Amino acid sequence: MQVSLGRAGEALVVCVQESRLDAAVALTFKEMIREAMELPGSPVILDLSQVEFLDSSGLGAIVGVMKLLGPDRPLEVAALSSSVRKLFRLTRMDTVFRIHDCAPRTEAIRAAE
Repeated sequence: MQVSLGRAGEALVVCVQESRLDAAVALTFKEMIREAMELPGSPVILDLSQVEFLDSSGLGAIVGVMKLLGPDRPLEVAALSSSVRKLFRLTRMDTVFRIHDCAPRTEAIRAAE
C-alpha cells in the first residue's frame, strides 16, 4: 500500500497511490492513515485520483478513518473516478463526505519519522 502526503493550504492531503482500495489493503490503509494523522492539518483530504476500484471494505476503511479523525478534523475526498463516484452515490456517502472534483495542488511533505 502506497500513499503520499502533501499540504494544500492548511489541509493535509493523503494521496492513495494504488488502483484498488479493497479488502486486501483496507487494514493497511487504515493503519497508514492513522500514522499520517499525527501530522497537523485540517481538513484531511483523501486524494483518490488513482483508485479505480473501491469495494465495501475499502469504503468501510474510509468511514473508519473519518470516525478516527472525529468531528473537529473533517475528512474530505477528492478526484473520484467514475466507478468510485458511482459507489459513493449508491451508498449515499456523497451526502456524508465533502467531495472535490479534482485533486488539490499540494506541496510534498515528509512524514514525521
